Amino acid sequence: MDSLTQIVLGAAVGEAVLGKKVGNKAMLYGAIAGTIPDLDVLAGKFYDTVTALEMHRGFTHSIVFSVVFGWFFGWFISLYEKKATAKEWAKLMFWGFLTHPILDAHTTWGTQLFWPFDIRLAFKNIFVVDPLYTIPFLLFLLLAMFQPKSSIKRRKLNNWGLIISSVYMGITLVLKGITYTKFTSALDKQGIVYKEIETKPTPLNAILWSANIETDKDFLIGYYSLFDTQPIKFYSYPKKHYLLNDFNKDNTVKRLIHITNNWYTVTEKEGELRINDLRFGLLSVAPNDQNFAFSFEISKGQDKTIITEVPRDHKKAVQSLKDLWCRVKGN
Repeated sequence: MDSLTQIVLGAAVGEAVLGKKVGNKAMLYGAIAGTIPDLDVLAGKFYDTVTALEMHRGFTHSIVFSVVFGWFFGWFISLYEKKATAKEWAKLMFWGFLTHPILDAHTTWGTQLFWPFDIRLAFKNIFVVDPLYTIPFLLFLLLAMFQPKSSIKRRKLNNWGLIISSVYMGITLVLKGITYTKFTSALDKQGIVYKEIETKPTPLNAILWSANIETDKDFLIGYYSLFDTQPIKFYSYPKKHYLLNDFNKDNTVKRLIHITNNWYTVTEKEGELRINDLRFGLLSVAPNDQNFAFSFEISKGQDKTIITEVPRDHKKAVQSLKDLWCRVKGN
């Protein structure tokens, strides 16, 4: 999830664990715990693109990290914060660390919660930024912050934030199931033979969902809003994996393909090959849009293959948001 959401979650968890004893400092340290796992992004800047992608939401988003560094930070904080024991601070940091990857596991990228095992949990039922999840959560946390630490009302307000956010998360799982059925039903009615299907919400909401469908020669992308009245349309994106024939034995390219879980197309633009990661969809919901959220350019260096992420074109961001809002309201 986005940084603000993780800060709010960490602060609320800190309050739930130790707020009655140390007051707003529990929120402060919980918020810090909620941000630390994402420092892997900074570490990734010292590595090549593929290695940085492999590191993202890896070790720092694992149970191992939560346990080991939960105890370490708990001990360290106890050296100068004497209102709670090292064990109590460790408990706060542990839950602050652990709830971060658990929340991220519901997004499209997912997390390696069980690192070092190569298992990435990605339930894909909530977008990385969802105001309906974050805003109520934030409001209850702010209201709790201004209550005395021993106040019953303070604990109730914080608990309400945790409960409402958890209920909303549960609702998105139900919506994922409903929309999945809508997509598969549409595919059957249109006589489309497919191998696999993945569904996920579109940006900033849980009303409009998208589906990636794999067939033998191409991928199909379709959208379904809970307000739709017309049949779902699917748009074709040819795989063109054959364009990578010269890189069949290239380990760097293989690693990038592994990251995409084989949900990728290959395109050629101005003589350069691009791998487009379909898991994160397109930058716009406009029909047949060709701008993928994540694309990687492949080129041959003197002694190795160079892969660079293609910068996103933000010039059309306003129009993309307008298209999104129109599509959310139904087709």
